[in-house]
Amino acid sequence: MIKIVSFKICPFVQRVTAALEANKIPYEIEYISLSNKPQWFLEVSPNGQVPLLITESGTALFESDAIVEYIEDEFGPLEQDISNEQRALDRAWSYLGSKHYLPQCGAMSSSTQDSLEERVEKLAKAFDKVERKLVGPLFKGEQLSNVDIAWLPLLHRASIIKSRTCFDMLKGFPKVQAWQTHLMDSGLVTKSVSEDFEQAFSDFYLSDKTFLGKGEDCKTSSGCSTNCC
Repeated sequence: MIKIVSFKICPFVQRVTAALEANKIPYEIEYISLSNKPQWFLEVSPNGQVPLLITESGTALFESDAIVEYIEDEFGPLEQDISNEQRALDRAWSYLGSKHYLPQCGAMSSSTQDSLEERVEKLAKAFDKVERKLVGPLFKGEQLSNVDIAWLPLLHRASIIKSRTCFDMLKGFPKVQAWQTHLMDSGLVTKSVSEDFEQAFSDFYLSDKTFLGKGEDCKTSSGCSTNCC
């Protein structure tokens, strides 16, 4: 069976597990600590990062983009009868999503309101591009695609932040918000993370070391009285 080596709240890992879940491919998962990486992991991971996918033959694959493409090549595409041109476009839109995982992590880790707003403003440029392209209810319509899976970690984390604080990363993007709701209701999100994901995520990004964790946005924002925890 395929094995995924993971850090529990890593968005790159969630993209891979979501792809496996969407394709109904069985796998096992092992969580490691990134602050204390086991030696066996360092020996097989060229970049020392997660996710790592170990194939049934024992080959260790790294880099989430390459892993997702391997899943498609090995087990068949999520969508049938896709032209090479469309597949290239889908991969490009997927790359646009995945390259914003770390900027989103940086925004959520912000210790001040100014740094949060500055970083979210940069994220908004990506959300604006996808807002203009979205068909709905999913990226290309009714059929789940690799683009939806690539953007899922961003939309999932934005959903948690909104539910636990007064801050909406998707404010001003109604089509993206509807897309987020559809994916959150699909069941794929919960299948792609551990049972204690939200708590682990909150412990890290909503601690007393972050602006969002301190709840300062709830205190300073207008119109939050009915939405704050």
